[in-house]
Amino acid sequence: MRARLLAALAPAAALLVAPAGAAAFTINESFKPQNEFKLDPWIPIKVGGIDLSINKAVLYLVITCVFTVVTMLWVANRMQAKPNRVQTLVETAYVFMRDTIAGGNMDPKTAKRWFAFIATLFLFIWFSNMLGYIPLPTNTEHKVNVFGLELPTLAIYAATANLAVPLVLTLLVWFSYHVEGIRAKGLVRYVKGWVPAGVTGPAAIPIFFIEVISHFVRIISLSVRLFANILAGHLLILFMGGGLVVLLGTAILGIFTLPMAIAFYIFEVGLVATLQAFIFATLASIYFGGAVAEGH
Repeated sequence: MRARLLAALAPAAALLVAPAGAAAFTINESFKPQNEFKLDPWIPIKVGGIDLSINKAVLYLVITCVFTVVTMLWVANRMQAKPNRVQTLVETAYVFMRDTIAGGNMDPKTAKRWFAFIATLFLFIWFSNMLGYIPLPTNTEHKVNVFGLELPTLAIYAATANLAVPLVLTLLVWFSYHVEGIRAKGLVRYVKGWVPAGVTGPAAIPIFFIEVISHFVRIISLSVRLFANILAGHLLILFMGGGLVVLLGTAILGIFTLPMAIAFYIFEVGLVATLQAFIFATLASIYFGGAVAEGH
């Protein structure tokens, strides 16, 4: 991620270092790119001090849920004995989720029990990530006049670029695999399994606590990995697609940054969106497999 950011800013840095270029730049302090990710309440709702307001993130979550459910129902109702191209693609994705993600990291019994959950995680994150690269009229800070109506301008945003969403998905995985481990082994055997076989005596105590810490670290690593990668991709596209030009107040910089923005966009849509969904679902499957494995 750091390498991508440095590579993206290299042309701008070169111009800034040059004396003539440095003199030409003036920082536009009114431009605040972080506001693209600010969640202003559209419909304020507060229940007992808890903010349940409808905002941009909620809209993206609803659209993602609708896309996921409607697409799967539409495909399921059109299954044919002789598959068409769409059905072939869906069946390929199904086999990939069943055999590679779930089946490749869990025993058959556990994979069968939790496949629907893992597949839903993968599809939900994938739809959310892909939706995040479709410009939608959600920028309420800057509006455009269309036939007398003040409408929000187009912007890209992903629900998974808000840490709360990956964190909730992570907590669902975290509690679920612990529940499955306890169900499969019983509480005592499951907790004892956190100490590797053959480790006895005083050495078992620090190893046990290290394992406890590792389980809590999974909450951070699983959620932040998804959040940080999607957020970084959106920030790079935002800056290279015009944000840096506006911030520094020079149009000529767009000659360097616009092609990079297009390249970043293709890279994020073509690889990162799917890769992050795959990594999240695969790690979740590994945690389930480890929770029920006798050698855990």
